[in-house]
Amino acid sequence: MSEQMADRWNDRYSSAEFAYGEQPNNYLKEQLAKLDPGKILFPAEGEGRNAVFAARLGWTVSAFDISKEGKNKASQLAKANNVTIDYRLGELEALSFEHEQFDAIGLIYAHFPAAIKSSYHKTLDKYLRKKGTVIFEAFSKKHLEYLAKNDKVGGPKEIDVLFSIEEVKSDFSNYEVIELSEEEIELKEGLYHNGKGSVIRFVGRKK
Repeated sequence: MSEQMADRWNDRYSSAEFAYGEQPNNYLKEQLAKLDPGKILFPAEGEGRNAVFAARLGWTVSAFDISKEGKNKASQLAKANNVTIDYRLGELEALSFEHEQFDAIGLIYAHFPAAIKSSYHKTLDKYLRKKGTVIFEAFSKKHLEYLAKNDKVGGPKEIDVLFSIEEVKSDFSNYEVIELSEEEIELKEGLYHNGKGSVIRFVGRKK
């Protein structure tokens, strides 16, 4: 991923206010309530709202992002909540996670560049143990229609960075599908996710 992309996220996360709020994503919150705490990984975790929430529930939490400002904010949030998270800075392939290290992976608005998004999912799969769980929520390709009406709902503007049900099925073909749907939801997450949007929601168990 480019230095330009890192600069963009550093700029977004550099203000005192949390870009997407301090509260966890609602879908993640619902799904974590169904699981026993174990080891969980949060890719593209930004300012740490989901990682800190999982740590408060008793999970052993790892996370990563390309934004040093995101990591700084996550450390601040973790300290305020009296929890510890293993937050690494950099690209996935350089971060030395171990095969089958995690019981769960939380992919919450983890919109990687189009050229690498599927390969990132395949790499992340190696770090999840058998019968481990993926919890996924991200904007669908249909979201562009919502973004055209209300840019405050946020999300990428490039269709190839957005998701379809077919792409998720393909990327996680070795999973038992617990849930997989495209839904209209109302977002109220900090400064940049506000209004109606279209998302793909997926919970899968690795076979």
